[in-house]
Amino acid sequence: MIGRSDVPQEPTEAGTALRQTRAWLHGAVIGLNLCPFAKATYVGGRVRFVVSDATSTDALLAALGDELVHLTAVDEKETETTLLIHPHVLHDFLAFNDFLDDADALIADAGLEGVVQLASFHPRYQFAGTDVDDIGNATNRSPYPVLHLLRESSIERAVAAVPDTDAIFTANIETLERLGAEGWATLEATWRAEAKDAEPPAREG
Repeated sequence: MIGRSDVPQEPTEAGTALRQTRAWLHGAVIGLNLCPFAKATYVGGRVRFVVSDATSTDALLAALGDELVHLTAVDEKETETTLLIHPHVLHDFLAFNDFLDDADALIADAGLEGVVQLASFHPRYQFAGTDVDDIGNATNRSPYPVLHLLRESSIERAVAAVPDTDAIFTANIETLERLGAEGWATLEATWRAEAKDAEPPAREG
């Protein structure tokens, strides 16, 4: 059942969260072509991955503020988008969803409306009006909660390059329905295994 995604409740090392998120982005988002614009940015090395050690929403908002400053200060050719991974806070999806209002308010207060847009991913992501086990929810299900900072200019270029952006969502649902819950679970296991294989050996003594 996709509604039983593994949600970390114990402290997670930053390296583990980073490796699993990279594996998810490569294997699911790009591998299943859930976002046709992601591959070029990722391959081009313009995705910034940041693992926050925040354990409270206040600390996470501060981290988000720091990343907004960084993203708007750096050249787009260096960093086009940022994934702010926060494995220690907002494990509950409803709390995460409520937090997004505060995150959007922070963007507005920083004068960045129309400059930066926020997308969100969560292990238990659930679209309004769907059942928890609806396979379509997997389009936004990541190993750990993630705030995705996107430049509005990048979104505008991507939309201009695709005549019918609504067709992307339809194609994603069809892809996930063909994959099914078992296929998605297998994919989850794969990125976790890839991340574990990439971990350095434990030191003895």
